[in-house]
Amino acid sequence: MLEVRNICAGYGRRTIAHDISFTVNSGEILTFIGQNGSGKSTLLKTLSGQIPPLSGEMLIDGASTSDMGRGELAKLVSAMLTDRPKTDMMTCRDVIETGRYPYTGTFGLLGDADKKAVSEAMRLTDTTELSECFFSEISDGQKQRVMLARAVCREPRILLLDEPTSFLDIHYKLTFLEMLDKLRHERNIAVVMSLHETELAEKISDTILLLKNGRCTGIGKPSELLDRTTLTEHFDISDELYEKYHG
Repeated sequence: MLEVRNICAGYGRRTIAHDISFTVNSGEILTFIGQNGSGKSTLLKTLSGQIPPLSGEMLIDGASTSDMGRGELAKLVSAMLTDRPKTDMMTCRDVIETGRYPYTGTFGLLGDADKKAVSEAMRLTDTTELSECFFSEISDGQKQRVMLARAVCREPRILLLDEPTSFLDIHYKLTFLEMLDKLRHERNIAVVMSLHETELAEKISDTILLLKNGRCTGIGKPSELLDRTTLTEHFDISDELYEKYHG
């Protein structure tokens, strides 16, 4: 489904992520785990098409994204990154509807198919009751669900998420991941995301990719990579500190 071959990501002449390769099938979740500044966000922005890769390529069903127009790529890949749209006086449904922009043309007018896709995304993310609420007035957990609906209503083949559970309490973290698990199975979407919470990544991910200083230091099943030895080495944590706070 999604194949990434030796992608180098960065800005100008500055390379932040080096020679990253992986494959994700439909319905699977691959999660980046790494320290702040390890290249997770830059890599996700590159995969989403926000910034061009410095080298390497990304293929969807065997077709290189470098041969695709921006609109074509936007229909296949949808991203929920840390940036949020300006939402002055916008209702939650207004915000979600902006996710249909690859289909709506110059004037952004939604047709019946677009409205149906938005309503279905709201149903899947449990945001229907927020439809007429102003986005600026709802909680952080509700905002994350709305932004997920915005990404999902595009009906993508691939979903990219950058730290989607940050700043959420445990209720919203678990609720969000449960929704994501349901979505990837119902829509057969390939998901690539970053998480700080290794215990959550272990539960929901099919594959873990460890990033350190912009390089992949390991890729495999959560049970193989998220053990004490690997985590203490990867995050530069002493055994004493790990034992005291992680157990």
